[in-house]
Amino acid sequence: MSESMHIGMAGAGLSCAVIARELAERGHRITIHETRPHVAGNCHTERDAGSGVMVHVYGPHIFHTDDEEVWTLVNRYMDFKPYVNRVKATARGQVFSLPINLHTINQFFGKTFSPSEARAFIESQADTTITDPQSFEEQALRFIGRELYEAFFKGYTLKQWEVDPKRLPASILKRLPVRFNYNDNYFAHRFQGMPAEGYTVMVQRMLDHPNIIVHLGSALRPADVGQYDHVFWSGPLDAFYGHAEGRLPYRTLDFERFEGEGDVQGCAVMNYNDVEVPYTRITEHKHFAPWEEHARSVCYREFSRRCGENDIPYYPVHLTEGDQLLQAYQARAAREQGVTFVGRLGTYRYMDMDVTIRAALDAVRAFINARTA
Repeated sequence: MSESMHIGMAGAGLSCAVIARELAERGHRITIHETRPHVAGNCHTERDAGSGVMVHVYGPHIFHTDDEEVWTLVNRYMDFKPYVNRVKATARGQVFSLPINLHTINQFFGKTFSPSEARAFIESQADTTITDPQSFEEQALRFIGRELYEAFFKGYTLKQWEVDPKRLPASILKRLPVRFNYNDNYFAHRFQGMPAEGYTVMVQRMLDHPNIIVHLGSALRPADVGQYDHVFWSGPLDAFYGHAEGRLPYRTLDFERFEGEGDVQGCAVMNYNDVEVPYTRITEHKHFAPWEEHARSVCYREFSRRCGENDIPYYPVHLTEGDQLLQAYQARAAREQGVTFVGRLGTYRYMDMDVTIRAALDAVRAFINARTA
């Protein structure tokens, strides 16, 4: 692939930023069209003028990975400060520690279990008649039992997805650990941190290359694909085809911003598990940069709802009964020549940031190898 190519990209989020940099360093010309007035997609961060707090504009993003290559890559463009995500949850009039750990179990049941006692107790609560959990609810009942499920997951899940947990796949819950020690680190990955100057600056540095041109407030249309030697599309998969098969379902988020003096809630993330509370969580953004000090605070109440035509899509909706609509679009994408679909929206997959970067690296290397061959 020695001959220089002109590559078009839809979107300036993590996926296209990683791919653009890889190709630009190999001598190819990159033109990126980003519909928003900024790069970094939903990872966008900006310094609040009034308080000085670094705000995660589209909700908090915490970097965590076991992938050493991905960790090395992001640190090439940004110094990552140590950060441990310690989530709290309000349920039934009390505040608990998440993920469910030995302290949560002892507090919830009013016990003083040792690790082995807690493990045996939770197993006694579990529904052992479920041998192959298929749904979110079956997964929860099998591994933690009904009481913990209804207190910590059922209400939150109903608010987040607006779907009966019986219809959601078990894989959603499998991402959440249960620990029989007092470790309240939400993630178990080796590498965890926050970018010292925010994600947007990191992505700007990735895109800072003479072979990369970024057009903000500009959309790459499917009709424009022929202008380029190849296109990487990180927009919604169904939008590329003009929603010809129908609209893929997404959840979107609304944020109710409020400010306060000092420390408003004492932690970065407070989940609200009770279904009667309309929001899923409150995030206090100053706590995502604990190395900084600010007199004022910026908080978000987070509400989940069905994504409309003009909303920002956040989470693809997968159900246990399968998805013929998605399969129809995937079949069309597989036949596409000159276009690679990448990212959460382009592949219709929920991916954490590290997985997004790994998928982007794999995609660009597969493209390079194919062109070389």
